[in-house]
Amino acid sequence: MSQRRARATLAASCVIHFLHDGCSDLLYVLFPVWAREFSLSFAQVGLLRTGYSGALALFQVPAGFLAERWGEPRVLAAGTFVTAVGFLCLGTAEGFGLLLVFLVLAGLGSGTQHPLSSSLVSRAYEEGRRRVALGTFNFSGDLGKVTWPACVAFVTAWAGWRWATRSMGVVVLAAAVGIFFVLALLAQGDGGARTARATERSGAGWGIRNAWGFSLLSAIHGIDNGSRTVFLTYLPFLLLGKGAGMDLMGLALGLTFAGGATGKFVCGVLAERLGIIRTVLVTEAATGLGILVLLALPVTPALFLLPVLGIALNGTSSVLYGTVAELVVPERRSRVYGVFYTIGIGSGALAPPLFGLLSDAAGVPVTLAVLAAVILTTLPLAQLLRPAVDPQPLRAA
Repeated sequence: MSQRRARATLAASCVIHFLHDGCSDLLYVLFPVWAREFSLSFAQVGLLRTGYSGALALFQVPAGFLAERWGEPRVLAAGTFVTAVGFLCLGTAEGFGLLLVFLVLAGLGSGTQHPLSSSLVSRAYEEGRRRVALGTFNFSGDLGKVTWPACVAFVTAWAGWRWATRSMGVVVLAAAVGIFFVLALLAQGDGGARTARATERSGAGWGIRNAWGFSLLSAIHGIDNGSRTVFLTYLPFLLLGKGAGMDLMGLALGLTFAGGATGKFVCGVLAERLGIIRTVLVTEAATGLGILVLLALPVTPALFLLPVLGIALNGTSSVLYGTVAELVVPERRSRVYGVFYTIGIGSGALAPPLFGLLSDAAGVPVTLAVLAAVILTTLPLAQLLRPAVDPQPLRAA
């Protein structure tokens, strides 16, 4: 693939990531609003997060198989359209049940984005700086996490949450059309036919070169992503308990996501220089310890800590995403990225209601202290991963 086409593919994938990650994380602004309007418990709030994330996780592997048959542009555009419909319907919800149904619909559509976009970027930079490209791709997602929660918080304060979700649906609907035509044009004469021929030659199997390394990588990703989702779900409630007003929720989440955007980009570059394991150890240790410090701080100092915590909270993922491509043969990356993201986002779907039950019983501060301890379990797993990520020729599974 030419450098110009590679850069264009990366840019298009970044726009997709910007929208879909924004859709996912603007929900953190709305959870306290819905909890107040519909008298929801912490466990119900967790179930709403599970509805979106669970549907997203479950559809990622099917999305990878569909892309092998129909191509990434068509599947990405269709998924984005479904997400738009989900958000448009969300603005009509009158209770917990309908909120859950429409979030499941939106999550199904977003399930196409991560595995297919990551596969597109990995293929575009097959001979180049793949981990830096994926770090840039992940950085764009965190820009969406900064932009859309802030926009939704503003529109919700000005016109109400229903107008905010409907407006988001219109933006995503318009994007679905552009996604299809831009990516289809970029794929002409390059990705589609070549991938189909490679898939025919590869036959059956998943193409995983190192099953042990992939298992460890997926376990770290599961803990990392599940912990991040729990933290972001209950962070607004922690700040409300410290005396913050609703007007600070958008700012607090925006600061956290801004740090996360920086972390994903910077850690992708650092991993190229310092190594995968060392970078993971630093980011995971900083996340666990940072959450414990946050619990002890009043509101204003906590706001200053959130960007730093966001860097550590999101920095690990760029390192993990780039490593997946190194453990899988190129023609099977769509489906294996689907498995990888399913494990991570599936953990993010299951964890919030479980920690929500703990919050209902013991309070949010206790829940986040337990979460910090869980995050630190990734440190020994990262040490076990060290031999598996050393480059060596291995037979594909």
